[in-house]
Amino acid sequence: MAGRIITRCVSRAVVEFGSGANCIKSRGTNRNYWTALRRTSTALTSGRAAFLLGLPALSCLGYAAYRKVQSSAVVCALERGEVLEQADYLYSCAETEKLYQLLVQYKDSNDAEFLWRLARASRDLSLLPNIEAGRKKQLTFEAFEYAKKALQKDDLCSAAHKWYAVCLSDVGDYEGVKVKIGNSYIIRDHLERAIELNPKDATSIHILGYWCFAFAELPWYQRKVAAVIFSSPPESTYEEALAFFLKAEEVDPNFYSKNLLMLGKTYLAMKDKEKALLWLTKTKEYPAHTLEDKEVHKEAVDLLKKLG
Repeated sequence: MAGRIITRCVSRAVVEFGSGANCIKSRGTNRNYWTALRRTSTALTSGRAAFLLGLPALSCLGYAAYRKVQSSAVVCALERGEVLEQADYLYSCAETEKLYQLLVQYKDSNDAEFLWRLARASRDLSLLPNIEAGRKKQLTFEAFEYAKKALQKDDLCSAAHKWYAVCLSDVGDYEGVKVKIGNSYIIRDHLERAIELNPKDATSIHILGYWCFAFAELPWYQRKVAAVIFSSPPESTYEEALAFFLKAEEVDPNFYSKNLLMLGKTYLAMKDKEKALLWLTKTKEYPAHTLEDKEVHKEAVDLLKKLG
């Protein structure tokens, strides 16, 4: 069963390299940076769709950014807009721990813009390889609480709905299969609301496409098991998933290697070899800047070999 529809998600910046060898700039003015699902599940109780953490290179300005936020006195003196700008910059540089330390000072804020960013930062910190299990769980639940508070403070904030959906999926990993399945409905509702509020957010559209893909590929026997728990378990089709992946590409062409891969895999599942080859080839040719890009590239190459 697609137990974790959205787990280690949305955790790193989608970046593009500028003309300078050491410089990075974020792509898209409306994007809330992230990394998408890596693989779908194969079993109801143990399977899951997992996200791969991609780590972009540190910008040539990273050290200056760190020095600027190193002192809490300096941080407190910054205006709201400056703090948010600094937070987004540190996020794009993959400075997870520094970003968390910057934003956790605003954990009692009533500003949704601080809170959803703190939810994202807490979640990203929980995904670092050096975080022990107890701390990971604590950060996961903290992230959910921050996302929930952000939504309470501003239910018209698209990012708050997105990160609520993501973090809700994460906490489901600690609450059992029945809760995970039940949460899937809520996750979809909030992703749809996020897209309604910000139709130009390609990442939310992509996540919803993956939600559809995960349930579309669920084998019949796993559907039977799910039906024991819910009379009407979540379901979708490859056609529905395809529509979202294509829409994400329309909103922001070539924005994310994983979206290209999922287009190829969806066409493959629909037995459209010609279009599958087209999108898998595009995936193969996508510049691999991050660790996730390299993983996606390898998967595309492997699929192309199988297709001959």
